[in-house]
Amino acid sequence: ISCSDQEISTFKKLFKYLLTSDQEKSLNEILIDLKSGHPMMRLLQGDVGSGKTTVAIISALASLKCGYQVAFMCPTETLALQHFSTINEILQPLNFKVILLLGSHTAKEKKIIINQLKANEIDLIIGTHSLFQESVEFNKLGLAIIDEQHKFGVEQRIKLKKKGVGVHCLIMTATPIPRSLSLTQYGDL
Repeated sequence: ISCSDQEISTFKKLFKYLLTSDQEKSLNEILIDLKSGHPMMRLLQGDVGSGKTTVAIISALASLKCGYQVAFMCPTETLALQHFSTINEILQPLNFKVILLLGSHTAKEKKIIINQLKANEIDLIIGTHSLFQESVEFNKLGLAIIDEQHKFGVEQRIKLKKKGVGVHCLIMTATPIPRSLSLTQYGDL
C-alpha cells in the first residue's frame, strides 16, 4: 500500500485543521509500515480527543486509494455510529462507499451488506463484533482498524485479520492495559 506525498497532502486537506506534530509522526510511521511489504501490527495510543481517528482515517484512505477494503471495528454500537457519521461525512467527496454493520441489523439487512462486501461494492465497513463473524467475507481487505482494542480479545483481533491475506492492523486505545503494553515490548505489536 503506497501513496504519493501529493495524495497524502490531499487527504489531510479533507480535515478543517492541521495535524499536530505527533499526529504527523504517527501517520508517517504507519505509512512506512503500509509500504513495507509486511503486515503492520501497530498500536496507536493517545488521550481521548488527541486525533487518533484522524490518523486512522488518513491511513484508511491510503489503503482505499490502492484498491483495498478497510474494516473499522468498535466495541459498541454507539461508538460505531459516531465513527460512521464522522467518516462518512469526511469521505463523501471522494465517492468511497462507507457502510455500517451492527448486530442490531435485521438478518435481511446483514445479508445485503455481506453480499455487497464480498462483491467489493463496499470500500469501508464500520461495525462491532459483527465484523469478525464467520459469515462476513471481504473481497480485498487491506487494513483492519480496531478502536478501544482492550475491549476485544486477542482471538477476536486475529479473526478479523484472517478475513484477508497480509492484512495490516491498526489498533487504537486511550487506555493501554498492561497486556497491550507487554505486546508492544515483547510481542507482535
